[in-house]
Amino acid sequence: MLILAVEDEQALLQAIAGVLSDEGYQVDTAERGDDGLLLAQRGIYDLLVLDIMMPGMDGLTMVKTLRAKGITTPVLFLTAKDSVKSRVEGLDAGADDYLVKPFAAEELTARARALLRRNGKTGAEGEMSYGPLSLKVNEYDGFIDDEPMKLTTKEYELLKYFLQNREQILTRQQIFDRVWGIDSEANYGVVDLYVHYLRKKLGPYEGFIRTIRNVGYILKKEER
Repeated sequence: MLILAVEDEQALLQAIAGVLSDEGYQVDTAERGDDGLLLAQRGIYDLLVLDIMMPGMDGLTMVKTLRAKGITTPVLFLTAKDSVKSRVEGLDAGADDYLVKPFAAEELTARARALLRRNGKTGAEGEMSYGPLSLKVNEYDGFIDDEPMKLTTKEYELLKYFLQNREQILTRQQIFDRVWGIDSEANYGVVDLYVHYLRKKLGPYEGFIRTIRNVGYILKKEER
């Protein structure tokens, strides 16, 4: 899972990133709300962990802006404000959960897991499935009717991203940023190449990955 943490206190930001990384998540960070917005609006994150009071743009404005753009990534607010009014304000802005500082590392990770489960990003024992397709994190491979697909690393990451966002259109940029990374020196053509590779391994189910012309792709079952 890929998480974005935005917090202006550098020591706390490093602690948050460390705790989440220890749980096996990939974590990107930003210390300003406006910088966080630029990253979050790419739509590649599974969870946003945000402070409310930040330079550049506060967390409430950041979430309202994302929701107005149609970005529904779950949001966990971290804040020193513990009044009912403040919690209601945060939830009304579009946040999904609210954690008051100071907090225990165990509670942060528990709330992160809960939000990811709630949004269908993780399943029992790290498994994800869609029709005859499944992915087992502990085996780092995909399966078709329980038969291993023998995926390469990038094919596995690509299938995982499709399964996490099944029946949602993903742009080539979103796929590229998520699977290869924003700083990769490759070009967007590598996305089309690996979609081709993955389709071949899907065999009779290759039609599950549909091309959205001039946009990207979507994982969607074929209508019978």
